[in-house]
Amino acid sequence: MKKIPGIILLLVLLTSCANESKKKIPVVGFLDFIEDPTIALAKQGFLDALRIHGFSEADSSMELIYSNAQGDIPTLGQACDMLISKKCDLIASNVTLSTITAVQRTKKIPVFMIVSPRPDLAGLTDKQGNAPANLYGVYETLDYIDTAINLITELMPAAKKIGTIYNQSEPQSEAAFTVLKNKCTKIGLQLESLPVNSSAESQLVTQALLAKGIDVFFALPDNVIFASFETIAKSCNDANVPIFTSEAGLVKRGAVASFGADFYAWGYQSGEQAAHFLVTKSLTALKPEIVAFRKKVYNPAVAAGYHMNPDSTYEAVQ
Repeated sequence: MKKIPGIILLLVLLTSCANESKKKIPVVGFLDFIEDPTIALAKQGFLDALRIHGFSEADSSMELIYSNAQGDIPTLGQACDMLISKKCDLIASNVTLSTITAVQRTKKIPVFMIVSPRPDLAGLTDKQGNAPANLYGVYETLDYIDTAINLITELMPAAKKIGTIYNQSEPQSEAAFTVLKNKCTKIGLQLESLPVNSSAESQLVTQALLAKGIDVFFALPDNVIFASFETIAKSCNDANVPIFTSEAGLVKRGAVASFGADFYAWGYQSGEQAAHFLVTKSLTALKPEIVAFRKKVYNPAVAAGYHMNPDSTYEAVQ
């Protein structure tokens, strides 16, 4: 009977150790705005970077809380609040609206952005030009759109009229459209554009744009375009109008060619920052950084259908 208190003490100690061990497992929140195969590449890259550095759900070395707003802004706010309530160690924010929502709703949890523009382009800097103190991860400047437009003059030198659709409520889309408009003016291309508010409108708006007699469609970094790209591509293909873009993931889905960030690499780069934080428990060495990898890619089947022959500077994707 005298041994019973000792056994009880041992059980208490073991339970305490188990609880302590459980507490040490980092909780990673992932905030997505839309369900989309191109955007999903960034998520996969982020999680692969964490796994390489020793953090994975598969071996219970971290807990992942994933939330997707399915393109609905009120739901995005609720999804973010849920992650905050779970006391995540960090939040990965995938696409611009997720990043904006996350840093507006928490000042304490580190936010690692993916597929988002430079903080000032997203309207996230203060009067002194400083980004939120808890914002980290990887951004794009949109300057690469200039080079992406050059692909049209390389592969379709006879093209004169470019068309696009864009969501005016998205800061990144609005900023990208401005870059596109300025570039077209600079090199003498006529730009036709129409606003679109949701993926449900994409087919009708795209067909209205095609009726303007455009030579080529340019797909901007826009969540509506990402979510409805197959619909857009079908309308353009039916009208024999090729699609160029600045988003590599859309080439695999039917665009002719692109120059821009590889979404998987973008997510991986941000994931490496997040892994550094989880390993060191320190944010001192981290700050928002520009994407490290851009490339020219083309879809061989689609290019052949439009009788285009990209040179060796383009990487083929299937």
